[in-house]
Amino acid sequence: MEKITSFTINHLTLLPGIYVSRKDQVGDTTVTTFDIRMTRPNFEPVMNTAEVHTMEHLGATFLRNHPQFASKVLYFGPMGCRTGFYLLLAGDFESADIVPLVKEMFAFIRDFEGEVPGAAARDCGNFLDMNLSMAKYLARRFLEGTLENITEDHLIYPD
Repeated sequence: MEKITSFTINHLTLLPGIYVSRKDQVGDTTVTTFDIRMTRPNFEPVMNTAEVHTMEHLGATFLRNHPQFASKVLYFGPMGCRTGFYLLLAGDFESADIVPLVKEMFAFIRDFEGEVPGAAARDCGNFLDMNLSMAKYLARRFLEGTLENITEDHLIYPD
């Protein structure tokens, strides 16, 4: 069986950043899949499920309410390895195109106060597995450490 493209990226040289993982054609529409990598794979600890789950709820809420991107958002959710998130957008985009959106989203998570949207038994299958303070900490860390001064090394997959 052939390796899928995402398993051909050298995870030993991959830095935190925003990468175009793939582009697919669905009818007349291009779907761009982004790899929003928050931690350095195999060098840093992975994120715990509670904070990942919290960021998923907050990120999805932010994106699906965004004035310019809401209608383009197809999916936002965590990677199984817990080093980041996937964002699927309808449209042909490059990583640099969404840096402002991703900065806004992580600032929203960093600054969020109150009840996490959907963190109730009626709304979520694992509503108790949430950690807002760690989600805010990780959002701030990603903003300050990667997004605020993002360079090409954090926007294009390494060879």
